[in-house]
Amino acid sequence: MLEEDTDQTSENVLAEIQSFELPIEATLRSVYDDQPNAHKKFMEKLDACIRNHDKEIEKMCNFHHQGFVDAITELLKVRTDAEKLKVQVTDTNRRFQDAGKEVIGHTEDIIRCRIQQRNITTVVEKLQLCLPVLEMYSKLKEQMSTKRYYSALKTMEQLENVYFPRVSQYRFCQLMIENLPKLREDIKEISMSDLKDFLESIRKHSDKIGETAMKQAQHQKTFSVSLQKQNDVKFGKNRYINNYRIPEEKNEVVLKQALEEEDENEEEVLTVQDLVDFSPVYRCLHIYSVLGDEETFENYYRKQRKKQARLVLQPQSSMHETVDGYRRYFTQIVGFFVVEDHILHVTQGLVTRAYTDELWNMALSKIIAVLRAHSSYCTDPDLVLELKNLIVIFADTLQGYGFPVNRLFDLLFEIRDQYNETLLKKWTGVFRDIFEEDNYSPIPIVNEEEYKSVISKFPFQDPDLEKQPFPKKFPMSQSVPHIYIQVKEFIYASLKFSESLHRSSTEIDDMLRKSTNLLLTRTLSGCLLNLIRKPHIGLTELVQIIINTTHLEQACKYLEDFITNITNISQETVHTTRLYGLSTFKDARHAAEGEIYTKLNQKIDEFVQLADYDWTMSEPDGRASGYLMDLINFLRSIFQVFTHLPGKVAQTACMSACQHLSTSLMRMLLDSELKQISMGAVQQFNLDVIQCELFASSEPVPGFQGDTLQLAFIDLRQLLDLFMVWDWSTYLADYGQPASKYLRVNPNTALILLEKMKDTSKKNNIFAQFRKNDRDKQKLIETVVKQLRSLVNGMSQHT
Repeated sequence: MLEEDTDQTSENVLAEIQSFELPIEATLRSVYDDQPNAHKKFMEKLDACIRNHDKEIEKMCNFHHQGFVDAITELLKVRTDAEKLKVQVTDTNRRFQDAGKEVIGHTEDIIRCRIQQRNITTVVEKLQLCLPVLEMYSKLKEQMSTKRYYSALKTMEQLENVYFPRVSQYRFCQLMIENLPKLREDIKEISMSDLKDFLESIRKHSDKIGETAMKQAQHQKTFSVSLQKQNDVKFGKNRYINNYRIPEEKNEVVLKQALEEEDENEEEVLTVQDLVDFSPVYRCLHIYSVLGDEETFENYYRKQRKKQARLVLQPQSSMHETVDGYRRYFTQIVGFFVVEDHILHVTQGLVTRAYTDELWNMALSKIIAVLRAHSSYCTDPDLVLELKNLIVIFADTLQGYGFPVNRLFDLLFEIRDQYNETLLKKWTGVFRDIFEEDNYSPIPIVNEEEYKSVISKFPFQDPDLEKQPFPKKFPMSQSVPHIYIQVKEFIYASLKFSESLHRSSTEIDDMLRKSTNLLLTRTLSGCLLNLIRKPHIGLTELVQIIINTTHLEQACKYLEDFITNITNISQETVHTTRLYGLSTFKDARHAAEGEIYTKLNQKIDEFVQLADYDWTMSEPDGRASGYLMDLINFLRSIFQVFTHLPGKVAQTACMSACQHLSTSLMRMLLDSELKQISMGAVQQFNLDVIQCELFASSEPVPGFQGDTLQLAFIDLRQLLDLFMVWDWSTYLADYGQPASKYLRVNPNTALILLEKMKDTSKKNNIFAQFRKNDRDKQKLIETVVKQLRSLVNGMSQHT
C-alpha cells in the first residue's frame, strides 16, 4: 500500500512539473519531504517519462521528414523559372523607358512653344502697364548710386506695396522682386562696413577714452579727499600723508589747490562723444530696424564687441615689468566699458543691462586672473603700490559707471599680502645693512645736541643718564635708533597701501598691527638670529646685541602708541591686535645668550688645548700653569663686560664657563691616550685647580650665594684630595655613605687615575721608591686597585 502511494505521488509531481503552473521549488521539495524511498521512485518515473517523450519526438520527425525533402526539391525547380522571369521583366522595363523619352521630349517642345506664344501676346498687351514700374525701379537704382540708402529703402517699400502688385504676374517683376533683397543686402553690407570701421575706430581709441575717464574719476576723488581732510582737521582728527602730519594752517592751502585743479579740469573735460563718432552705429541700427533685421545687427554687434573684449583683456607678457604696462591695460578696459555704457544709454535695445553685466562679469574674472598672475612677479614694493593705486582708480572709474567692483577690492587684499611680503624682503636688506654697519658699542655723546638727536630718533628714558655730565654713552649701539626708525618707516609704507581701500579705521589698524608683527617676528627676528650665528660675532658683540634687544623690546609700547595715533583706534579696544615685540626680542636674546655660552666654552677649549703638562715630572713647578692663568685673566675681562647684562644671564654664563672648565680638566686627566702620571704631575695639576677655585671664590660675577660657583670644581677637588692625602682607607670605608668625605669621587674615575700612577717599571715615578724601599706599600696599592675594581664591577652588574 505504501509503494502504491509513493508511485501516485511521483506521478503527481511529474504532472505538476510538465504543467509549468506551480513553482518547481515547492514541487521538488515535496519529493524529498515524503516517504524515504520517494526520491528513488521519483527518479525512476522521471527516466521512464523522458524515454516516452524521446520516442514521441522520434516518431514525429520521421513522419514529417519526407514532406520537408519534397518541399526543398520543388523550390529548386522553381528557381530556374524565377531567374528567367526576372530577365524578361528587366528587358521590358528598359524598352518602355526608351520609348517614353521620345514622347516626353516632344511634349515638352509643344508646351514650350505654347508658353512663348502666350508670353509674347501678354507682353504686347501689358507693356504700357509695366512702364511705371520700370521708371520707379530706375529711380531706385539712381538712389543706390548716390548712397541715399534711406530713400532707397522707402522706394523699395513703394515698389512692393503699390507697383509690384499690378504686374506681379510678369517675370521681369519677379526678377525685380528677387533683386530687392539683394539691394537690401547691399545696403546692409555697406552699413555693416561702416559699423566695422566704427568698431576699429573705438578699438584704437579705447586707451584714450579710458585714460580720460580715469583722469576725471581721479580728479573727482582728489576733490572729495580734500574736502574730507578739511573736515578731519576741523574735528581734530590726525591725518598722515607721506610720513608727515598735515598742519591745520596748511589745510586751507591744500584745499584751495584742489579746487583750482578741479576748475582747470572742468574746462578741459572731454566726453566720450568728443573722442568717438557714434553716427555709424545709429545709422546702421536705423537701417537694420527698417529692414526688420534689428536682432541680427544686435547679435553681430555684441559678438564683435565680445571678441574685442577678449583682445582687450589679453595682457602683454611684459606687463608686470613697468607701471606703464598696467596703466595701458587698465585704460583699454575702461575705454571699452565706457563705450558700452554710452551705447546702453543712447540706443534702445542694442545692448541691455543684462548683456553689459554678463560682459563685465566675464571681464572681471579675466582681469582678476591676469592681475593675480602678473602681480605675483612684482618684487618691487613701489611697483606693487603703484599697481594698487591704478586698481583703485580703475575700480572707482567703473563703479561710477554702475559696474560692481567689490571683487577688485577683494583682490587688493590679496595684493596687500604680496605687498607686505615685498616690503618684508626689502626691509630684510635694510636691517641687514644696519647690522653690518653697526660697531656694536655704546653710542658716545659729547654734547647736548647729540643727546637730543638720539632722543628724537629713539624713545630712550633714563634719569640717571640725563644727570651724568658730558661726555657720556647710551647703553645701546647705533643700530637701535636706526632699527626703530625703519620700523616706523615700514608702518608708513604699509599704511600707504591701506589708503583708498574703503576700509574702516579699525580694519586699517588691524592691518598695520599684523604687518608690523610680521616684520618683528619674521624679518627682524630672522635677521637677528642670522647675525647672532655669524662666526665673526664675538662675545662683546653678543653682549651688546642682548642690550640692544632689551631696549628695542621696551620701545614696542611706543610703536603701539605710534599706530594708535595714525588710526585713532585705542589700544583698549577688545579686538585690537597687540605687537609681538616682547616674544620676538626675548627669543633673540635667548639665542644670543646660548651663543655666548657656546662661544665662551669654545674659547675655554682653545686655552685648554694650549696645556702642555709634563706628566712624568717628579716635582711641581710651584706655580700654576701659564695657559690657565691666561684663561682666568681672559674670563675676568669677559665677565667685566657682562656687568651690563641681566644678572641671571651673567651668572649662568659664569657657572657654565666654570663647569665646562672643570669638565675639560677632568677629561684631560682621564684621557685614554695618557698612560702614566707621576705624583709631581698630580701636584702641579692640583695647583691649577686651586687657581680655578680662587677665581670662583673671587666672585667674578656678583649674585652667587655662598660657595655656589666653587661647587663647579668639587669633583676635581675631592679626586685630587684623595690622591694628595692618599686616604684610601677612609674612601673605601665610607663609600656610598651620604656623609662621605669623597662622595663625588667615582670608583671608576679613581681606578683609571690610580692605574695611570701604578706602573713605575718603565717610567720614573713615585712608586719606584716604594718598590725598592717599601714593598708593603706597593702591595697596599695593589690591594686598593683590586678593591676599586670590585666596586666598579659590582656597580656594572647592578646596572
